[in-house]
Amino acid sequence: MEKNKNLYSETDRLILRPLENRDYEKWLEGFRGTRPQQYKYDSPKMDLTEWTQEKFNDVVQRHEELAARDEGYILSVFRKSDSKHIGMVGFWTLMRREFQWGFVEYRFHNQYWKQGYGKESVKEGLNVACHNLGFHRIEAHINEDNTPSIQLAERVGLTYECRRKKFIYTADEWTDNLIYYITI
Repeated sequence: MEKNKNLYSETDRLILRPLENRDYEKWLEGFRGTRPQQYKYDSPKMDLTEWTQEKFNDVVQRHEELAARDEGYILSVFRKSDSKHIGMVGFWTLMRREFQWGFVEYRFHNQYWKQGYGKESVKEGLNVACHNLGFHRIEAHINEDNTPSIQLAERVGLTYECRRKKFIYTADEWTDNLIYYITI
């Protein structure tokens, strides 16, 4: 299957695309602006003291390598009006061949929550994953007590499928996850 690897996409308010070396200051500003951790699954404020341009460039290169190997695609989300870095939507290849099966993850800086950016960017990311990357099925694996993530998955059209017991190893234990999916 020939895939269009165009990872640039826009909505009315947002641009989704891979990070570039020139994004360092915008990326840094997005993390600097985060509020203290809001709930269990919100990432704590990141220590940025060791995040140099060189370290950031290494991350950009790793993202490019993941995409070149068809293992993962990280789309950064930027607000059109002021180029602010809002967060990311990522897609990971679980299985290709006759399955064309992937996994979605999303993270947004908490200072941009409750403004519709999550829904807008994940919906557009799913469009890119299915039409540009050729995925047929995309799953979200969500901790069963992560209500905001469950609500976002449902708002973008993912359907609850099942609970997978002891599915993902995180925080030194195997956790149950709810599986939401969409097929194209």
